Amino acid sequence: MPILPIDTGRYGTPEMLEVFEEENWVQRMLDVEAALAWAHGEVGDIPKEDAERIVEMASTNYVRVSRIKEIESEIRHDIMALVRALAEVCGSSGAYVHLGATSYDIVDTARALQLRDAVNIILRKLDALELTLMKAAEKYKKTIMIGRTHGQHALPITFGLKLAVWMREVSRHIERLNECKKRLIVGKMSGAVGTQAGLGPNALKVQELVMKRLGIRAAEVTTQIIQRDRHAELICTLAMIGSTLDKMATEIRELQRTEIGEVYEPFRRKRQVGSSTMPHKRNPELCERVCGLAKVLRSLVIPALENIPTWHERDLTQSSSERFIIPEACIITDYVLHLMIGIISGMEVDEERMLENVGLTKGLTMSEAVMLALVRKGMGRQEAHELVRRLAVKSRMEETDFERVLREDETVRRFLTEEEINAALDPRRYLGTAVEQVEKAIRKTKEERRGRGLKE
Repeated sequence: MPILPIDTGRYGTPEMLEVFEEENWVQRMLDVEAALAWAHGEVGDIPKEDAERIVEMASTNYVRVSRIKEIESEIRHDIMALVRALAEVCGSSGAYVHLGATSYDIVDTARALQLRDAVNIILRKLDALELTLMKAAEKYKKTIMIGRTHGQHALPITFGLKLAVWMREVSRHIERLNECKKRLIVGKMSGAVGTQAGLGPNALKVQELVMKRLGIRAAEVTTQIIQRDRHAELICTLAMIGSTLDKMATEIRELQRTEIGEVYEPFRRKRQVGSSTMPHKRNPELCERVCGLAKVLRSLVIPALENIPTWHERDLTQSSSERFIIPEACIITDYVLHLMIGIISGMEVDEERMLENVGLTKGLTMSEAVMLALVRKGMGRQEAHELVRRLAVKSRMEETDFERVLREDETVRRFLTEEEINAALDPRRYLGTAVEQVEKAIRKTKEERRGRGLKE
């Protein structure tokens, strides 16, 4: 019966869950067994008619998962159970099933096929998130909001700049995952300790043919297993993706705080319930879900790294943990990407509240602009900094508008006219290259997307 939230259907998209569904996994292993038999037939190791029979029967339509489990319960070996179940349905041709191979020729090569499907799904989701962020960055590139450092009001920025930063981080993850994919999607037919002795004189050709039929590359050299640095790189990359989504979700959660109220994740007003006891609540539960699952993703990095060391040519220490961490990492990454695409595309942005919040400190966030205005009029930078700092403290302590404190200060009046003070205090005039940076980032992203064969 279902136990974990992935099993119950609470987390995970149907598309990714299907990749790791048990019957699909068995089919991938049967695909490898079929490719092996076909390759043996091509080089003359076995009769072609027997190879064709194995290829025909290597399907879960004939090799039932229930039968594999029944055999496994007797012999205590999952791959040998698969081999026997396939051999049973092949009749006399079954004598040639799994010829010259070891278990992890099948498992690791099937895993490559499975991960190829999974990584392609994740890449499509990353492409979609990148596009969603790009559209939002364009829309809000001139929307003024307060930038915060150390959780405190700092200087004005635009919401589009924040979104463009996220967009380019996603772009880098796409690049990383595509690079990782080149090293990850490899199979092997190398036998018990990697020497290919059991595959006979045609071993290298058999391996080449198997991989060609399956549409993947052969690993350059292996022991009894494909080396786990490849899988560890994937898990680390997925954890980084999760951490980026965590950062985005955390920012939206902060901006949704009652005291801030600038950005809200989507909320179904007609039916959605925010709290079981407080009817008024509108909690950022989607973002909180992203943050929570990102923690699980990061936790998978340690066992992935621990799987790299093995005793001699192989042991089974990585086998059990991989049954958890590889499906979990892919399913969770895909799911939180799915959530974030929905969050960004459906978020509510209160531009008026953003502008109101810029003015919460009564002009103090424009202190740098005032300091630099004084410098441009001839005051030394350090002197200007100290003067403005003292006046900022006075404004805060007296709860007086910064503009008034500046106009009343004799030193400031000697350097700046009232018009120059007003100009320095206007947040619209102190956005620097924010808009240009957003536009440049969007142009770069569009260029990269075209290079990946995408229209937008």
